Amino acid sequence: MLYYAAHMDEQGLDTSAARNTPVIAKYVAGWGRHGDLGFVAVESVRKEPIGAAWLREFTRANPGHGFIDESIPELAIAVLPSHAGRGIGTALLQELLAAASQKYRGVSLNVRQSNPAVRLFERLGFRKVPGSEMVNRVGGISIIMGLVFGA
Repeated sequence: MLYYAAHMDEQGLDTSAARNTPVIAKYVAGWGRHGDLGFVAVESVRKEPIGAAWLREFTRANPGHGFIDESIPELAIAVLPSHAGRGIGTALLQELLAAASQKYRGVSLNVRQSNPAVRLFERLGFRKVPGSEMVNRVGGISIIMGLVFGA
């Protein structure tokens, strides 16, 4: 799922590229550490993963791409392209955000400005962090979005 969350498929890379790119791999390396939280969507017939949404805490010394604060974990999400547009991402996000609201004061994420998922994030309460535009690894523009629970 990390491979799809990082849009590495669009670059024609194979799935090992996600594990072998340190700035990407840090979103899942050593999964299960303190603060990690996630959900997986599983296809009902074949029982195979078709999507995932997860949170990870980062530090100021080793931030993620959507880092806001050490007390706010960063969200990553992916749905297999063959299952996109079926509400799986929305369901994963709703489940994850409900669980996160019991543990954290907010959630952040990094997303390509051109990604249609920006509208989904906005519907769920995320707002663009002013001045957060950055050039991403493929030369496009990405933004940081944040959601504060109870705001």
